[in-house]
Amino acid sequence: MLRSMYSGISAMKSNQTKMDVVGNNVANVGTTAYKKTSTRFADALYQSSIYPSAPTATSGGVNPGQVGIGVKVSGILKNMVQGSLQTTGRDTDLAIDGDGFFTVEIGPNQKGYTRDGSFSLDMNGNLVTSQGYKVLGEGDNPILIPEEVENANGVNQKVVSFNIASDGSISYLLADGTKMPQLDVDGAVIKGDKQVLQISVFQNDEGLEQLGGNIYGETANSGEPIKNPVFGKITQGAIEMSNVDLSEEFTEMIVTTRAFQAASKVITTSDELLQEIVNLKR
Repeated sequence: MLRSMYSGISAMKSNQTKMDVVGNNVANVGTTAYKKTSTRFADALYQSSIYPSAPTATSGGVNPGQVGIGVKVSGILKNMVQGSLQTTGRDTDLAIDGDGFFTVEIGPNQKGYTRDGSFSLDMNGNLVTSQGYKVLGEGDNPILIPEEVENANGVNQKVVSFNIASDGSISYLLADGTKMPQLDVDGAVIKGDKQVLQISVFQNDEGLEQLGGNIYGETANSGEPIKNPVFGKITQGAIEMSNVDLSEEFTEMIVTTRAFQAASKVITTSDELLQEIVNLKR
């Protein structure tokens, strides 16, 4: 069989994978905090037709002559660039402006990481994702928004609203107009319990594994989470949009389609050559 046939087949397979990636990007153009992916190709095996030789006293050197046998997918890369922030007005909607991820509990002693801050409260006041995963704060404790908080006169008051500052610290406005917890000028707690929504960052966030549901998992190449609030700031009442650019994806779709068509033409042309060889004996 002609090597060109195998080159055409490998190109068709690789471009099918690229079209799968492009299609997934287009499908998630409206997905909260989605990060687009892109496909990278590399040339595959080579067969040597001319072997190299060094120069001699009477002749010059000969360069190698090689025939390639196609292409392969070398990588599918995530683009972790931040998407635009969209205001929603919901107190439980949160967005990270900068690097970092919210930490959620996806199973016993198992954590996931997400930039999708479209959270809500369950019946117990836990801050949860759309899948019901609890959002974690400092010390890996679940964030809990109580119905009532004890004020500085020691009386339980209903929580009217809550605020999450850019550093993740949570405060409550009570029915009597007071704000809890009470802090001194240095930020130390005088009265009440302080909760802080922690942001986790990774040395290599492109190394995170996509688990579905806008959740990422830690891998051997992502590094362990680094918990530090200086990397990203929290914006309450907003969510992060997808970073997919439809114009780029449609362009990639056209290029991929044409590359697939060209690869199929290589196969049909190679088939015509084989047909001529078969027709030599009649």
